[in-house]
Amino acid sequence: MNSPFSLTGVTALVTGGASGIGEATCRAFRNAGASLIIADLDAAGAEKLAAELGQSRVLAIDITDEAAVRAGIATLSNLDVLVNNAGIGMVGNIEETDLVDFQRLLRVNVEGLFLVTKYCLPLLKKAAVKPGKIVNIGSVAGLIGVKRRFAYCATKGAVVAMTRQLSVDYPSEIRANCICPGTVETPFVEGYLRRYHPGEEEKTRADLHKRQPVGRMGRPDEIASLALYLASPAAEFVHGSVIAIDGGWTAA
Repeated sequence: MNSPFSLTGVTALVTGGASGIGEATCRAFRNAGASLIIADLDAAGAEKLAAELGQSRVLAIDITDEAAVRAGIATLSNLDVLVNNAGIGMVGNIEETDLVDFQRLLRVNVEGLFLVTKYCLPLLKKAAVKPGKIVNIGSVAGLIGVKRRFAYCATKGAVVAMTRQLSVDYPSEIRANCICPGTVETPFVEGYLRRYHPGEEEKTRADLHKRQPVGRMGRPDEIASLALYLASPAAEFVHGSVIAIDGGWTAA
C-alpha cells in the first residue's frame, strides 16, 4: 500500500533549510521521497546537509534581496512544494524596539516570505504534482500576544494573514497552510539564550520548557512531521488553515 505521506516525484524548496526546523523538514521530506532544494544563507551548512541526504541541491540566497531571489528561482525548472521557514526574532516591547530592528524583522519574516513566494508561484501553479503546496512556518506569536515580542508578534501575525489571503486568491491552483509552533529546541532558541540570558541559560531553558502546558519544548522533527502531512496527498482538503503545534500553549 502506498503511504498517504509519500512525496515520491515531488520537488520541494525549504528556506532556512540548513538547521533547526528547516533541517528537520528537509530530512522528513527526503525520507518521504522528495527531491530537495535547500535554500539558506549558510551555504556550507546547506551543502553538508545536501551531501548527506542526496538528491538535493543548494540555493545560497538572501531572501531579502529581490534580485538574488528572482535569479535563484529562475534556475529552477519545476517546483511542487515551498516551505517558507527562514525567519529571525528579537526580544523587546514597543518601547525597547528600535525602528531599525523592527524593519530588520519585517524584511526577513515578511518581505522575505513575500519575495520567495512571489517568484515561486508561477512554478507552483504548474506543479507536476498538483496542486502546488505552500507551507508557511509562523508561530504562536502570530496568534497570541507574547510578552516582550512586539516585532516578532507583528511579523508572525503577518505570516498568518498572508497564508489565509493566498488561499483565497488561489483556491484551486495551490494549497497554502501555516504551521504555528510553540517554543522548539533549535539553534534559534540556543542563540536566544546566549544573547539575552548569558549565564542563566539553564534556568531560562527550564522556564521555556515550563511555558508549554505539556512541560517541554517541542522538537524540530515534530514540526517537520506536520509540514510533511501538509505537503502530502493526505492533506488534500486542508487549505488556508493555521495550525498550532505548541504543547497546549494557545489552549491555555
